Amino acid sequence: MHNPYTTQMDAAGKGIFTPQMEQVLENESISRQALLEGVASGRIAIPANKNHLGLRAAGVGQGLKTKINVNLGVSKDVCSFDSEMGKAMLALEYKADAIMDLSVSGDTQGFRKRLVREVPVMIGSVPIYDTLTRTGKPTEEITLDDWFETVEIHGENGIDFVTIHAGLTRKCMESIRTNPRLCGIVSRGGAILFEWMEKTGNENPFYAHFDRLLDICQRYDVCISLGDGLRPGAIMDSTDAPQIQELITLGELTKRAWAKKVQVMIEGPGHVPLHEVEMNMKLQKKLCHNAPFYVLGPLVTDIAPGYDHITSAIGGALAAMHGADFLCYVTPAEHLRLPSIDDVKEGIIASKIAAHAGDLAKGIEGAAQLDLKMSRARVALDWEGQFAAAIDPVKARAYRESSQPSEKGVCTMCGDFCAMKRVKDLL
Repeated sequence: MHNPYTTQMDAAGKGIFTPQMEQVLENESISRQALLEGVASGRIAIPANKNHLGLRAAGVGQGLKTKINVNLGVSKDVCSFDSEMGKAMLALEYKADAIMDLSVSGDTQGFRKRLVREVPVMIGSVPIYDTLTRTGKPTEEITLDDWFETVEIHGENGIDFVTIHAGLTRKCMESIRTNPRLCGIVSRGGAILFEWMEKTGNENPFYAHFDRLLDICQRYDVCISLGDGLRPGAIMDSTDAPQIQELITLGELTKRAWAKKVQVMIEGPGHVPLHEVEMNMKLQKKLCHNAPFYVLGPLVTDIAPGYDHITSAIGGALAAMHGADFLCYVTPAEHLRLPSIDDVKEGIIASKIAAHAGDLAKGIEGAAQLDLKMSRARVALDWEGQFAAAIDPVKARAYRESSQPSEKGVCTMCGDFCAMKRVKDLL
């Protein structure tokens, strides 16, 4: 039977409420009409590849809960796909909304297929990395067809959203030269394309042949996550001319994608000082026509290696409050090593706290329900109720059980001086 729509955006524009939209509504508080209008306008994306058959769809964008993404994947030095799969299962246990495979070694296609087969949340990838891994060629020998064949493979594999650094143009390259940076280019995908453009003399293939990219993404209903190849990697580089030049280009590409009913998310900055976070969020929304905004962090200081899940959570909460829709988690291992499974858990929890804090500030309907349950349980000295409402009940319970009070009901911090116990009967 002929499918009456090509993508989720196309369906919404035709007034068709898809099964994926029904799944989104199960976990959101907005109306059917608001969701339909949001997807049709591009303000909401539902990354849902037609080949990801077991997907439990989620929406990213205006009026929805802030989502979090978990990055994982192997490198040449640490190459265990089973370990990465363990991280994916942990991400599901702690209710991450998306998993992104950044693998750059080994059987990357086999791992992607396994993720799509076994993981029910949306899956992202970066075909630019995988082109080098798949072909084994030096960067300058990569052909135009090589780049796009990789995107096609990822679409066939069932990947729901792909990061494509299509806005890093030759004009942006000149901006980098005339506006020198402390840390240059810190995006892996951006650096690869910069090298290819520099050595071949060609324009960015994904910018010059953007319609070819759109045709692939439309065929599989892959959401394009327009990557920020010139994101700042130091707070001293934040909100500079190269970053904004690329952002303007991403806004132009967004409209071209929407014209073909291809869904878009915009990726946002990495290192941003606290006082510039709000401005960055509002600038992106303005320049990119309120497309969903996906941010790495942002990290609000450069001096905390080993603790960057905290610097990221601080920035992420503020970013979500001012309009970011999707937070990419950062682990304590950021800038230091491939994260362990314990690092992954710390990153997930920090990012979920940031997302939830942002939702409270944005006034997302229903966001405060767990906070209300927690507060009621605390007043009642109901420890089981507190664990049930906790973002990490396992850790909360372990802390409680590790230090038992002599007087039942209180904790060993206050004991008989517990304010809630003393005032409870009086009030």
